[in-house]
Amino acid sequence: MRTTISVLKADIGGYVGHSTMHPDIMDLAGSVLEKKKEDGFLVDYRVLSCGDDLQLIMTHTHGVDFEDLHKMAWDIFSDCADKAEEIGLYGAGQDLLADSFSGNIKGMGPGVAEMEFDERPSEPILIFMADKTSPGAWNLPLFRMFGDAMCNPGLILDPKIHDGFSFDVLDMKHNKSIRFNMPEDMYDALVFIGSIEDYGIRAIYRKKDNEIAAVASTQRLAMMAGRYVGKDDPVMICRAQNGFPSVGEITEPFSHPHLVTGWMRGSHIGPIMPVAFEDAQCMRFDGPPRVICAGFQVKNANLIGPVDMFDDPAFDKARSTANEIADYLRRHGPFEPHRLSLGDMEYTTLPIVMEKVKDRFKSLD
Repeated sequence: MRTTISVLKADIGGYVGHSTMHPDIMDLAGSVLEKKKEDGFLVDYRVLSCGDDLQLIMTHTHGVDFEDLHKMAWDIFSDCADKAEEIGLYGAGQDLLADSFSGNIKGMGPGVAEMEFDERPSEPILIFMADKTSPGAWNLPLFRMFGDAMCNPGLILDPKIHDGFSFDVLDMKHNKSIRFNMPEDMYDALVFIGSIEDYGIRAIYRKKDNEIAAVASTQRLAMMAGRYVGKDDPVMICRAQNGFPSVGEITEPFSHPHLVTGWMRGSHIGPIMPVAFEDAQCMRFDGPPRVICAGFQVKNANLIGPVDMFDDPAFDKARSTANEIADYLRRHGPFEPHRLSLGDMEYTTLPIVMEKVKDRFKSLD
């Protein structure tokens, strides 16, 4: 059967500050989705949170970009924002950039990752959710999962993926995309995907048959709003095993807490820390950036799980290293490279300060 998995997220109010998600918000979202499941509109769902972001994981048979599903999610986020305002949560409705729904939730603030596929007899799915970072945070791990044999030995050993994968890369500042085939376009691709604030991997396909392998949200809040309104906090879906990387090959990149943009006020660089669900609470300097991973077996569009994939002592070293990196970077205070470069701060207070002091610059020519 053709199954669609839709993961939609929004920051609709933090508890406390930008730390975590209030349980009443999650209960409200779950009650709506339960009714939609009973009505047959959804096959299954889960409600999770990462930091102060509400995560809606839904399975159905309507395909991607289905207007009614996006409208339902928008209404849930709007109702939850109203509840957040009632409770007095911080930044209620932060990710909702429009007053009303206009056909597709993409471009309206919330993050979206969706894929449609014919189910295999066994369909392992890994869903990654991050807080206090941007879509480019997925570039390095996605490259290592699907393009780097040093991380994924299946690219050498497994004839089903030995031909490689095709990367759909989005120019996030100019809304243009390009495809790179791995391994033959690897060096060209790295020129672009190494620039994590400009380019984001939005989808990966198995090269030999164009079968969908992974999708990621690439929405940029500041670019949509024209000002800083919070970081994007992206989501990602990966298929595993039997023609795709194994579960372990997909989680392995997060054993290295690579540097991402975001953290405090969306204006700093820090390590992304893989954590268990219960530790996805960003409390030190509003961070450091966190990532959780929910593992599911999908059968007839039913979600069996989740398994908390980072609730494993094997990731303890990654967490310890992330804390050491956080200590080192924090000592830089407002100086680069901890703070973002000026070119990446155009949606913060920088333009206001530049306007304020522009007449004080004196030409030396």
